[in-house]
Amino acid sequence: MPHSEPLPQRADVAVYIGRFQPFHRGHLALLRQALALAPRCVVVLGSAHQARTPKNPFTWQERAEMVRLALSEDERSRVRFLPVRDYYDETRWVTAVRDGVSRLLAGEGMPSHAHVTLVGHFKDATSEYLHGFPGWRLTPVERVAAVDATAVRDAWFGAGADDREAALAALVEHLPPSTTAFLRAWSALPHHEELAEEWRLLRHYKQSWSAAPYPPVFVTVDSVVACSGRVLLVRRGQAPGKGLLAVPGGFIEQRETAYQSALRELQEETGLALLDTTMRQCLKATAVFDHPDRSQRGRTITHAHYFELGERELPEVQGGDDAAQALWVPVDELTAFEDQFLDDHFHMLDHFLGLTEEPHT
Repeated sequence: MPHSEPLPQRADVAVYIGRFQPFHRGHLALLRQALALAPRCVVVLGSAHQARTPKNPFTWQERAEMVRLALSEDERSRVRFLPVRDYYDETRWVTAVRDGVSRLLAGEGMPSHAHVTLVGHFKDATSEYLHGFPGWRLTPVERVAAVDATAVRDAWFGAGADDREAALAALVEHLPPSTTAFLRAWSALPHHEELAEEWRLLRHYKQSWSAAPYPPVFVTVDSVVACSGRVLLVRRGQAPGKGLLAVPGGFIEQRETAYQSALRELQEETGLALLDTTMRQCLKATAVFDHPDRSQRGRTITHAHYFELGERELPEVQGGDDAAQALWVPVDELTAFEDQFLDDHFHMLDHFLGLTEEPHT
């Protein structure tokens, strides 16, 4: 693990990247170290534009507010926020971060050659991205407070309504008072109980596999079906992700190929049943989506199939199996629903349809 080093000469701007779900005392200590290195700091809010989940309960705007509330008035005046989506592609993500920071600095009249230092803590393999910014000075710092956001979320979502205040009291050493107050107010919103119920379901789901000799790896299939400028989606009828939009798909069967499972799941969830010869002619591409963090259920690898049906009349569809609804959505409207998609399904559509050809925030 890299050792902290004496604070170097001040840079023009410090960059601090995190998810802050929620913002805790460890984050605050690191942010203040970043502010000691430069007159201003860009806080990059990762996992932006995601649907609310037990792992990502807060929007980027709510997280920015949590950060602001924990800072002094002078510190707030020196902090800028940059929301960046998860591209599940490190090269694209790094480009989005660098371009976003450049736009922010240009908007404040700073030169393109401004001296940037990237501040971060190396906790495990998930921190390796800090090495991906050539041209920026990397300032590694030691962990200041032994606080883990996952443990905070588990304690918060795991407490029943009658125990919620006690759970917050137990977290007082880990959270700035402003974050504790924010969570207390947020607990009264409908989102809290919905996500707490999903948290319990996911916890039970993972516990059911705890006796396996090795951590399970799940294999799924998905189908991106485009027709006449629209794409076929389902609205999930069950948790996880109940009510969210998704690409039709599911788990591969023991005696099926990935292609056979994809067609079966497509028909079960949407009722789409074209001739096999038609579907084979319309299959334009396949891709494997295997980012380790793409699914909350655990390590899940999906084989996605892209079908282009051409400019024909839209086939009739109807939600079935665990899909509450099947619908044809105009491709040019998909970006407006980005924060309503399950897991990485928006990025699956982006891969095949080019929805965000240029990284932007």
